[in-house]
Amino acid sequence: MNIRNMRNIGISAHIDSGKTTLTERILFYCKKIHRMGEVRGKTGKGATMDSMELEQERGITIASAATNVEWKDHSINIIDTPGHVDFTIEVERALRVLDGAILVLCAVGGVQSQSITVDRQLRRYSVPHIAFINKCDRVGANPFKVKDQLCEKLRHNAVLMQIPMGIENNFQGVVDLVLQKALYFDGPYGETVRVEEIPGELKEKAAGLREEIIDKASMFSDELAESYLEGKETVEQIMHAVRTGAISQKLIPVFMGSAYKNKGIQPLIDAIVSYLPSPGDVKHKAFDTENDEKEIVLKPDPALPALALAFKLEDGKYGQLTYIRLYQGRIAKGSELYNVRSRKKIRIGRLVKMHADTMEDITQADGGDIVALFGIDCTSGDTFTQGDMNLSMSSMYVPEPVISLAIKALDRKSEENIAKALGRFTKEDPTFQTYVDEESKETIIRGMGELHLDIYIQRMKREYGIQLETGAPQVAYRETITQRVPFDYTHKKQSGGAGQYGRVAGVLEPLAEGNYEFADEVKGGVIPKEYVASCNKGFMECLKRGNLIGFPVTGVKVTVNDGNTHPVDSSDIAFQAAAIGAFRQAYMKAGAVILEPVMKVEVETPSEYQGNVFASINQRRGIVISTTEDVYFSRIEAEVPLSEMFGYSTVLRSISQGKAEFTMEFVRYGRVPQSLADELIIKSKSKNKKE
Repeated sequence: MNIRNMRNIGISAHIDSGKTTLTERILFYCKKIHRMGEVRGKTGKGATMDSMELEQERGITIASAATNVEWKDHSINIIDTPGHVDFTIEVERALRVLDGAILVLCAVGGVQSQSITVDRQLRRYSVPHIAFINKCDRVGANPFKVKDQLCEKLRHNAVLMQIPMGIENNFQGVVDLVLQKALYFDGPYGETVRVEEIPGELKEKAAGLREEIIDKASMFSDELAESYLEGKETVEQIMHAVRTGAISQKLIPVFMGSAYKNKGIQPLIDAIVSYLPSPGDVKHKAFDTENDEKEIVLKPDPALPALALAFKLEDGKYGQLTYIRLYQGRIAKGSELYNVRSRKKIRIGRLVKMHADTMEDITQADGGDIVALFGIDCTSGDTFTQGDMNLSMSSMYVPEPVISLAIKALDRKSEENIAKALGRFTKEDPTFQTYVDEESKETIIRGMGELHLDIYIQRMKREYGIQLETGAPQVAYRETITQRVPFDYTHKKQSGGAGQYGRVAGVLEPLAEGNYEFADEVKGGVIPKEYVASCNKGFMECLKRGNLIGFPVTGVKVTVNDGNTHPVDSSDIAFQAAAIGAFRQAYMKAGAVILEPVMKVEVETPSEYQGNVFASINQRRGIVISTTEDVYFSRIEAEVPLSEMFGYSTVLRSISQGKAEFTMEFVRYGRVPQSLADELIIKSKSKNKKE
């Protein structure tokens, strides 16, 4: 296939904006499926892309799913991503390998908290995108206000490509502003697009907004600007200029419709083809690991040596499935690839194209394709090349987990299966981590939120038949210092034969940004360079467990400026021990405090329950940052400590009769109030005594 006729796109948005429903409609109109499922399927079968049993039950997307469709001689690879912030890694890894995206916004909710997060991710990976305002049929819908929010809140140069005909219950179709035609969607599934003249009452408005498109698009095309001045602009010129602006990420074309009511989807698929880039339009880079990380620009040319990135792993019933994006060259069944990280060669035994949880065998794939390999051993983020080319792609951003939970198997068989399940899940999801606590010997799982961990516990029970019990959720606290304190510590140990001796002196002080900084200001060689490095090792060892409640220490700068050595007894171990002693001596004098993760919480509630929500936030030591009121809904943005948010979904349901919803994401670490810090210290001491 011609590379110009290929598109790799993602569908991203705030939770419950209609991403999966939209994907379902795209699959139907592209004749990939013959029946449209719903997110919460009335027939008992959910949406095609939500293939996991838990996804169909809960009506949410948990894992990103890939599929491929054909539309007007174009091949479109689509990845449907989760909206819930707990599964943000799925969005990160999808955007890492995509060339374009659709940002879906709710015509009622507009730009919401997760919309801002998704927009930040799109910018991080420089992904060109178009916007689709969904749910124009809902009460309170206002697509014009949402377009304004795109400009004000997300600072996009957004331009309307369509306007609605009717709104809320009267939503009938859209006016295409470029073509100056009215589009209606007939038939039981909106499959027939009827093109008519624009209704009289909308003609003037449509003409004015077309001028706005030309005004903004002419910034990207001198040809359009000249033709417009002569009154001879063509549809092709306008579309080409809009495409140039969209690919350069300096213009966001805005479309609208209702996925649930089957309106506005076919023009959106046309927009994917018209305005989003092909793999050849996007500049992708790799780094030459043997030549000082020199940047190499990749080209999706089948004749060049192949280069691919593994961006997602799944352990299924047939073994490990590795999703790869091929950036350059061609791979075929039976060919060999070289894993740059592990320095091992692998042979491609089976090459497949994915459609949610089903697959289609293929014999070869070219640059730009998103495909999957079977039965190869690798990790997420590995780069594959042909021959011994040592080129590597940059890895994706992986956020730190903020919540942990202790789990315990209830029988011997479950114990064995827990190890298998955790091995698989940690390989698949970099934000899901596990370790065994050295002191309590408990198995601890860590993740991005309560829902994230709950999903994995349910999967362990269902997919592996594990009987387990869970402990109370544990917050990922941190410790830090607040004062500058000098230290001077001598480590001596004499027990016959060679002893240990090391003296280290310097300053321990708070660090404004970052976790840890070590400064070597030793003059005159009083501590040899190799022992200065030993001091650094000792200090870093101390950061693993603070003296207050045993959590990692952050925000610390250590400066070593003096010390002594012994000609016989000084050693690497002696200076590590001296540094540990010095740190412990100075730590408590430096005003050690406990930090807790603070979450940005956004609650959307019918206005009549606003007072109840305010009260619930105040009870949880929350600070309200802002409130926005629409006709029917209030949106409250607050910062609340994570430790106070456990079980909040149940509380919120009860105080709003199930009508309010919330999202939260980690924003920063904040200081724990002294009364609560004292409680945490007492609990930590009593726990240590029991052990």
